[in-house]
Amino acid sequence: MAVEASVPARSLSASPTTARAASLVNDRAIYLLWAVFWAFMTVVEIQDHFYNQYVRWWEPLLWQVTSAIPTTLWLIAQRRQQRYAGYLERPLLWFVHHLKWLPLACITTICFMYIARHSAYVLVDRQYHHEPWLFVVVYETLKLVLFASLWLGVAFAFSSFEQWLLERQRLAKLQQSFAEAQLSQLKSQLRPHFLFNALNTISALMHSDVSRADHLLAQLSELLRSTLRLGDQQLISLHEELHVLGLYAQIMHERFSDRVSLRWDIAPEIHDAQVPALLLQPLLENAFKHGVEKSREPVQVEIAGHQADGSLHLVVRNTGLLTHDASSGVGLRNGRERLRLLFGEAARLELQQDGGWVTAHVVMPLNSPLHGPAA
Repeated sequence: MAVEASVPARSLSASPTTARAASLVNDRAIYLLWAVFWAFMTVVEIQDHFYNQYVRWWEPLLWQVTSAIPTTLWLIAQRRQQRYAGYLERPLLWFVHHLKWLPLACITTICFMYIARHSAYVLVDRQYHHEPWLFVVVYETLKLVLFASLWLGVAFAFSSFEQWLLERQRLAKLQQSFAEAQLSQLKSQLRPHFLFNALNTISALMHSDVSRADHLLAQLSELLRSTLRLGDQQLISLHEELHVLGLYAQIMHERFSDRVSLRWDIAPEIHDAQVPALLLQPLLENAFKHGVEKSREPVQVEIAGHQADGSLHLVVRNTGLLTHDASSGVGLRNGRERLRLLFGEAARLELQQDGGWVTAHVVMPLNSPLHGPAA
């Protein structure tokens, strides 16, 4: 059956807070890498001139600082502009968008570098010597183009990774919303399904035993109130699940009291365990429908539960033989699908012949709160 669901808009996109946080982490990583790069370049420059008697200790430091200041300002400008620039899905346009400022960056950087160096040398009463201006402009421009391309590549990689993380988060939220819609749709199938069967049970008694039918109607009313109180909860405590199951069992036992015996064997320590709402009712319904109704002999029905190896084990079984109808019903398909959506591969529902018993065995994680359906 197709599931139509209206998914809230907030589920389809990452929150602004998340996007800002991811961008901030990206900026910090790039700035840290930038600082490490310039520290390394400075150490190399000082080391290269350490034994040169014509170069004072502060000169390599000055050259690096005058190069680092303007390029750092341009990096900050690029990172601020990054927040308003798209094109990540079109890399060529992304690079063109940022490289269009390169001519201005080259001019201002070269001017700052050499004005600052000449000024610093004047302050210490020395003269700064360099290659002819034409060579300086060409050399520094080529170096800046290579330098800018390298760092834009790094920035693009960081931004692409950030975008990938955000898209992954959007997809996860969309999958969760779809799974929640599926769960709600599957759960909504259960109420009319067991209500129809319960009404059939009462109808069968209406003309033969009016007082019993009236008693069953009162029990059905309480059962409906209990299920309505569950609301949209996907997981409830086993104690609540057993309360609803007990009301249903009473209704069915009233009808077949002459040929069915019920036994409950639930370990006390698992009453607070979380289980899918109305998971066990279809299994008990199968036991009555395919076991008790079709048998002329007395049938034993047992509901049991315990914990083992960190898992919750729930069993609904009846004496008799497993039939094809019992193993392919709506209740079983519904239960398996809900377990898959809630717990993924960590849960299962098996129906099998176990000696003289037909056993429905549910295994799921013990005390697993609903953080979101499994994708």
